[in-house]
Amino acid sequence: MYRSHFGLREPPFGITPDTSFAYACTSHQEALNTLLVAVRNGEGFIKITGEVGTGKTLLCRKFLSTLDQNHVSAYIPNPYLEPRTLLLALAEELGVALPKGTDQHQLLKGLTRALLHFARQRKTVVVCLDEAQAMPIETLEALRLLTNLETEKRKLLQVVLFGQPELDQKLEQESVRQLRQRISFQYKLTALARDEVDHYIAHRLRVAGYRGNRMFTRPASRLVHRFSSGVPRLINIISHKAMLLAYGQGAQQVLPSHVRGAAMDTPAAPKRRPWWWLGFAMLLLSAGGVGWVLLQ
Repeated sequence: MYRSHFGLREPPFGITPDTSFAYACTSHQEALNTLLVAVRNGEGFIKITGEVGTGKTLLCRKFLSTLDQNHVSAYIPNPYLEPRTLLLALAEELGVALPKGTDQHQLLKGLTRALLHFARQRKTVVVCLDEAQAMPIETLEALRLLTNLETEKRKLLQVVLFGQPELDQKLEQESVRQLRQRISFQYKLTALARDEVDHYIAHRLRVAGYRGNRMFTRPASRLVHRFSSGVPRLINIISHKAMLLAYGQGAQQVLPSHVRGAAMDTPAAPKRRPWWWLGFAMLLLSAGGVGWVLLQ
């Protein structure tokens, strides 16, 4: 809608995870480094947690794209599956051919053969499970049992769990204590700092083809951070709406008024009262105190 107005090739603030727009903020870069080190060391379980909208799926895709030919990867976006169904999904991802009506024993046997085949080729199998907080306890346990397969040197299967903080609560349960003990590397994603939000906005605009002067004024950028709390998904939503408002007014720059309007139209954005309300409240309190003294 506003692409030609601002001289863009594509929308800069889509909420669909797109690795071409990935911004190497401190949190994401440290998480990616943790993943790469853990996989290199051949660890069994790795855990990445973060609040809603902090970019876990984007990080997962970025991580998978960095793996070289010495790795075989499998990505399961929705692990809310019973144990058998998860194993079938994993077999499909790894290209394991199974006859129709395969029972549990044959399924495990086929997966084991495939893992041993990759191990003989000196390839590491990495399975990434997104939204892992939704996994049933029984499915987590089945996954743990599958990771028991190993050679004398290393594990045949490495598992990366990406999930919301509820995943930590699930792993605190006594029934999955064995899995919890096998998590050797973990990282918690955090929101972007105020300066990072400014760079994040400029980065996405540049990737989208913008070559003009600063589009978001510094006060507007600070407001985006304030209303989004640094959460990337909210930054994208608010920035997109702010650009729509600027476009509607024929403006070439996004101003604080545009960001405020965008935030008011975003239910998930924290609504904070302007500072003048605090001043007005203090004035009322002071006037009330003076009146009370005079009455006394």
